Amino acid sequence: MTHFPSEQLLTFATVLSEGTLEAAARQLHITPSAVSQRLKALEQATGRVLLQRSNPAQATEAGEVVLRLAQQVAQLEADAGAELGLAFDGPQLSVPIVVNADSLAVWFLQALAQVPDGLEVTFDLHRDDEQHSTSLLRSGTVMAAVTATADPVQGCRVESLGVMRYRAVAAPEYIDRWLPDFPDGVDGAALNGVPTVDFDRKDTYQWAFVTSWPAARKSPPQRKGPRHYVPASQDFGDAIRLGLGWGLIPEVQCGPDIAEGRLVELAPDRPFDVQLYWQRWKTSSKVLDVLSDTVRRVSGQFLRKS
Repeated sequence: MTHFPSEQLLTFATVLSEGTLEAAARQLHITPSAVSQRLKALEQATGRVLLQRSNPAQATEAGEVVLRLAQQVAQLEADAGAELGLAFDGPQLSVPIVVNADSLAVWFLQALAQVPDGLEVTFDLHRDDEQHSTSLLRSGTVMAAVTATADPVQGCRVESLGVMRYRAVAAPEYIDRWLPDFPDGVDGAALNGVPTVDFDRKDTYQWAFVTSWPAARKSPPQRKGPRHYVPASQDFGDAIRLGLGWGLIPEVQCGPDIAEGRLVELAPDRPFDVQLYWQRWKTSSKVLDVLSDTVRRVSGQFLRKS
């Protein structure tokens, strides 16, 4: 059985997190030559090329497996040291997590802020669409994810968090210009022909809302209206409030705007619900256990019951 020295695993993970051998050497307080030697030994032990020497460095498919192992070893070492009450003199454990932008803006940062003191960890947040976030779990880039995928990634456990409810909204001035027959005549076909705000090119929610009408299911439409891409949660909402287009905003964010007339709900009887899940490594870990407990508790304050 192949043995993976912890210093080689740490070096490999540090190169990927820092981007270059030189930056990793500075972080580890060793020479770039020592970094290169450790990587060479690790690749010889596995018989695989683990690292693409690009800028920044990237893991190969085999390297993703080793990266996941390196992160798990670091996590277990940190847990063991904490339980034994040992002084920690190495780099602080970083917990990489992928979260969708809306969860990050609405509730996830509050969950991190409520993680109890004493874990001695930092959080490395990755933002990705909840439909695509599990790819980072598969690659070993992250240890946990807020995702819309119910099927567990290999080596992970999954639990339901609840439903994020969205509302289709637009500014009053936008409706006057683009939807003059509102509230009559507003359906999927009408919304398909007017300016829309999408978060980015992975964002399919507005299009899913357009095609959710019965007429669209009978005869699938083609996209027609212009689309603006605004890849930041606050700016996305501001773009809609300023009248650039219509879009879906989490109910907890747009509720006050609707109540005060800054936004108008386009289809009050058609909320758009997204089921969210928490996926994390199965590895036994106090850090992940405490984090998961906090995520479960805080998400319950903002998400609807499934």
